[in-house]
Amino acid sequence: MGFVSTVMGFFGFGVGISIGLVIGYYLFIYFQPSDVKDPYIRPLVEQDSETLQRLLPEIPFWVKNPDYDRIDWLNKFIETMWPYLDKAICKTAKTIAKPIIAEQIPKYKIESVEFEALTLGSLPPTFQGMKVYTTEEKELIMEPSMKWAGNPNITIAAKAFGLRATVQVVDLQVFACPRITLKPLVPSFPCFAKILVSLMEKPHVDFGLKVLGADAMSIPGLYRVVQELIKDQVANMYLWPKTLEVPIMDPAKAMKRPVGILNVKVLKAMKLKKKDLLGASDPYVKLKLTEDKLPSKKTTVKHKNLNPEWNEEFNIVVKDPQSQALEINVYDWEQVGKHDKMGLNVLPLKELAPEEPKVVTLDLLKNMDPNDVQNEKSRGQIVLELMYKPFTDDEMPNQSEELNEVQKAPDGTPDGGGLLVVIVHEAQDVEGKHHTNPQVRLLFRGEERRTKPVKKNRDPRWEEEFQFMLEEPPTNDRIHVEVVSTSSRMGLLHPKEALGYVDISLSDVVSNKRINERYHLIDSKNGRVQIEMQWRTSS
Repeated sequence: MGFVSTVMGFFGFGVGISIGLVIGYYLFIYFQPSDVKDPYIRPLVEQDSETLQRLLPEIPFWVKNPDYDRIDWLNKFIETMWPYLDKAICKTAKTIAKPIIAEQIPKYKIESVEFEALTLGSLPPTFQGMKVYTTEEKELIMEPSMKWAGNPNITIAAKAFGLRATVQVVDLQVFACPRITLKPLVPSFPCFAKILVSLMEKPHVDFGLKVLGADAMSIPGLYRVVQELIKDQVANMYLWPKTLEVPIMDPAKAMKRPVGILNVKVLKAMKLKKKDLLGASDPYVKLKLTEDKLPSKKTTVKHKNLNPEWNEEFNIVVKDPQSQALEINVYDWEQVGKHDKMGLNVLPLKELAPEEPKVVTLDLLKNMDPNDVQNEKSRGQIVLELMYKPFTDDEMPNQSEELNEVQKAPDGTPDGGGLLVVIVHEAQDVEGKHHTNPQVRLLFRGEERRTKPVKKNRDPRWEEEFQFMLEEPPTNDRIHVEVVSTSSRMGLLHPKEALGYVDISLSDVVSNKRINERYHLIDSKNGRVQIEMQWRTSS
């Protein structure tokens, strides 16, 4: 009997403690004090130093930090759009969450998990300021300071073992400083391929969690444990340098990276019409793909020959075989003055079967207007041998590779040498005394290359690429970069004007494989030019 009474005593004690905790919990929840008084509001000048110190975290970032910009316009925009953003965000969240939930619930023997209600409430987030970083790469980096004290209604119902329970998230507060990077910037809408999000510090997360109608966060000790757990879990996943990557579009398609090589062999031309009054013409051929900023490929000049034979071979990089076409232009070389055009034609690449050589004979035309009667005149013919070689999976540039990774040089690069690639991005604050139509002139080992001129612009952008095939690394060489302006009017006074120059050593390009910097122009007050250079080798 003594043993039985002892067991019953312990059982009664356990049951009594459990019932007492439950009753105390509900009394704590439902019997809140009703004599809550409104706070007394006093001007800042009347506050003591300790109170002001506590208020500092509430001051917007743009007040405390001069490198943060005020973005009230963004808050106004979000406030107006919030009812629609709420629905769109919740719909997207459901779409993302459903397959994840379906994959996870079998592990815990749960029958189903469903959203009974999902709305972010009527209070939108606000941004206290934003810092924007400028780099020389094709990216945009922003750091907004976000505060959101919302009134969402997120109710999740779970079924297991024949029982049903609901969990409701209310009164959510999130304070965070994320870093948002849009990269790479591309010339296709929406003009960036990926969004990268990182947290620069642990976020502050506070919320109410109602289970079976009572706020579980009111249990002593549970609130702090849950809050710290969420902070640590989120920080482990997204605290910088870790990132959340959201793909927007295929970078390879957006940037139109190389997908193959077009091999062109210029065989011969026949029955060309001479352009010179005295003597025969001196023909040569220029080849170029449409939508390509690289310089044209040129054959040698065949002097005094209207039926020339070249048998010269060229390799051209292809970025979009469905839309690009090969432009063939035949010129008459002149020692002095402009070279006369003898004829042209265009061959769409989609007419070429991959890996199959094709010999074509094209009539030379005056222009590509099918209604122009002058195209009925015979201007001769040109014979080409073409073959399109698409890259294999091993040769295809990796879609996830970063922009600062240097590609390998193409086939045919000399052993021990490489390909020097010079990309002229833009210039700033260039100005001439009489006119400002800037273009960049590159001078390297006696070879000159020029960008297209930009009319009446002190901050021109070119984004043009130039290539130099070299037999050896240019370790001890320098490249001369000069910004010049040419008058758009026909006149003898001030036809050309120098806007500044810089000589760049190429030793760093060879050792680092790539540099992308902004250089101050000599003989210019504030002018700067951004040049990117790459040294590509076959290894």
